[in-house]
This record gives sequence, C-alpha cells and structure tokens, in this order.
Amino acid sequence: MTSPSSPPPPADPAHLRGPVPPQGQPGPWAGQPTGWVPPPPPPGARSFIPVPLAPNGQPLARFGDRLLAYLLDGLIVSAIAMIFTVPMVIVLMFTVVGWNDPSPGFTDAYGEPDLDAFLRFFSTMFVVFVAFFVGNMLVTYLYLVEYQLRRGGETVGKRVLKLRVVKVQPGQALTRGDLTKRWAVERVGGVFIPMFSYLDGLWQLWDKPLQQCLHDKAAQTVVVKVG
Repeated sequence: MTSPSSPPPPADPAHLRGPVPPQGQPGPWAGQPTGWVPPPPPPGARSFIPVPLAPNGQPLARFGDRLLAYLLDGLIVSAIAMIFTVPMVIVLMFTVVGWNDPSPGFTDAYGEPDLDAFLRFFSTMFVVFVAFFVGNMLVTYLYLVEYQLRRGGETVGKRVLKLRVVKVQPGQALTRGDLTKRWAVERVGGVFIPMFSYLDGLWQLWDKPLQQCLHDKAAQTVVVKVG
C-alpha cells in the first residue's frame, strides 16, 4: 500500500508504440529492399539520351545528317563534272574518231575487217573514259579539298546540314594534307576497291566512341554538329 504522497508508477510504454509488423515484413519507414528496380516511366514520357561528344566538346554528327550532306555534295559534284567533262568528251570523239568520215566502220572498201578502224575506235573510247575519270577526280579534289579547306571544313552539303570537319585533337587546325587523305580514301579507294564506299560510309554506325568513317580515321578527323 502506497502513501497518498507517493508518485504513480510509470506507465507501460508499450501502448505508446505503434503496432509491431509481423515477422519478416518491413516497417512503414523501412528502405526499399535490395535489388529494387524503379518502375518504368509512364507511356509517352521522354527519356534523356546523352549526345556523343567529340574531344573538343561539340556533338558528333549523326549518320542521317552525314548521309544527306553526302548526297547533296554528290549532286553538286556531278553537275560540275558534267559541265567540264561533257564538252571535253565531245571534242575528243570528233577529233580522234573523225565523225566527218562518210563511211565509218570496222571494214574496208572490200568488206574485209579493218584493224586500224577497230583499234582507233577502242582507243578513242579508252581516251574518253580516262578523260572522264580524270575530270571527275579533279572536280572532287577541288571541291572536297581546296574548297572545303577555304570554308573551314565545310562543303555546301555540310553547311546546309550544319556540319563541319575538325581534327580529333582539340586545338589542331585542319590542313590540306588532312583533307587530301580523306579525299584519297573516300574517292580513290571507292573507285578501285569494290564495295569500299559502302563499308567506308557505314563504318560510322559501329565505330565508338567517335563515330568515324574510314576516311575520318585516315586523317584523324571527326564530323561535328555546329549550331
């Protein structure tokens, strides 16, 4: 028996605590279990995909942009080449074959095979082919090397798509030698090696991390997006 002045006994703190969760279940303030994966974003939500960057910090050009620039430059080069090569081919044909001959052919006046006429015809075709090839290669060199150098790594197609050729090493200037290497691998290699043009252009799709074509690797360059 306690005296009236004695303090009451302390209350059992059990009734102050919340309900105890069953064994094996986390409490309301427990963290997520190990291996928890956040739920997927709702339909229509956009996820951020980082853009690959060149060593100088500029975004690398996408395959689609480079392809469109290549096609546009190809149309320009073909138009320029036709302007110069077609008149040259016509002059060569009239000069070498001699179309003013009233009776051209591979037989003589007696109906016998004319070996001289045969050789003259095929030698003319060979000269025409060489002239066309040299003229086309000259135009592509002037456009892809000299013109692009003056434009700071841009052709008309690249300027339209806002692309530019730069060196892999930041701070290095693009030189005539760099652009000549690109031209030689892309154009000359594409002429003499079957299917090389396709391999060269598609190489960007699996090249990591700089997304270079083979002609980029030869010159240690990359193509970046500007603006």
